[in-house]
Amino acid sequence: MKIRKIGPNNDLHEINNKKRKPYNIIFFAVIILSTAAFFGFKYFKKPPVAICLDSDTKVYNEYKDAVVLIKHSYGYFAKIKGTEIQLTNQDVKEETVFGTGFFVDREGKILTNSHVLQPWNSSNEEQEKVNTTIRNLRLKIASILTTDVSEDEYQSFIERNWKIASAYDEGEGDYEGEGEERSEEPAGEEFVSSNDTETDTAATDIAAAIPVKEYVSREDIEVYVKTVDISVALHDSDDQWLSCAIEKVSEDTNIDLGILRLAAHTTPQSVANVINLDNAVQDDASLNPGQKAIMVGYPLGMDLAKTDSGIKVQLYDGKISKESDGNKIQYSITSTHGASGAPVFNECGQLIAVNFSGVDEVQGFNFGIVAKHIRNF
Repeated sequence: MKIRKIGPNNDLHEINNKKRKPYNIIFFAVIILSTAAFFGFKYFKKPPVAICLDSDTKVYNEYKDAVVLIKHSYGYFAKIKGTEIQLTNQDVKEETVFGTGFFVDREGKILTNSHVLQPWNSSNEEQEKVNTTIRNLRLKIASILTTDVSEDEYQSFIERNWKIASAYDEGEGDYEGEGEERSEEPAGEEFVSSNDTETDTAATDIAAAIPVKEYVSREDIEVYVKTVDISVALHDSDDQWLSCAIEKVSEDTNIDLGILRLAAHTTPQSVANVINLDNAVQDDASLNPGQKAIMVGYPLGMDLAKTDSGIKVQLYDGKISKESDGNKIQYSITSTHGASGAPVFNECGQLIAVNFSGVDEVQGFNFGIVAKHIRNF
């Protein structure tokens, strides 16, 4: 039988191992707990609690830089055999409207009303008016534009000869009527009536000598309305306009919302705070009559915005005057054209609605799309 000897060195080694084990366990436990605490803080921390701004002035100072003045120019266009021209004459001209919008992220995205982005679709009455104008413009172009005019001369030819087309009575609507054949007789030409054979022959020869013009078919003419230019100006800017593009328009006529985006796809650094949609009031049933309502916007567009020291946004306040119907809420804020698309806040600075309409004849009856629809849109 072999006997293993335990020398002094072996005894010390075993003693040291026994002493190290508790320290190793503590060391690894500290590492595990530290790692868990780090990742728990980083990925599972609660969102910061919103601070109530508790005054009109604080709400204004917080968000004035995020609210922009929108300038939208649009006009009537015709596409003739694939060639597009803009129509400018005594019947139609380029229009410019103003509205309000506000930044909702750092990528240049701006929320506003759909009717600011498509003014020609702002109401059934406006749509009917635009459709009538489109039909009449198409008929007038077809009444004067001949096939011998080259495509690069379409615009100048139509502008020179528009008075001839305008001689038709617009009140008659369709002139000779949709689907009817146009007479190719020259306007004002009198028919010859005689029993004299020689006179008839001479008249026939004269008529044969007059060249018959061929007109561009109505089917080859399309008339429509579209944006010419859309841009925004910042609060405190010196009439400097930043180019934008329309990104989205609501297809629901009850939800008057639209999205613009700066061409640069970057929100300017001068905008300290974008309007936080995560902090918006989602439960419109919690909005009760008598509660504070604060609007920051540009009523009357440039008429009020332009000052000697640059463009200035304005603050107006009132109270919620009627419960939400699920889509819109009414408040007593003074507002008018130009404030369409302006953000409306509660007393804490939370977004509650996007201003979209009012009663022109009487102030204090205005409406906003409730904020809960923004996220779905």
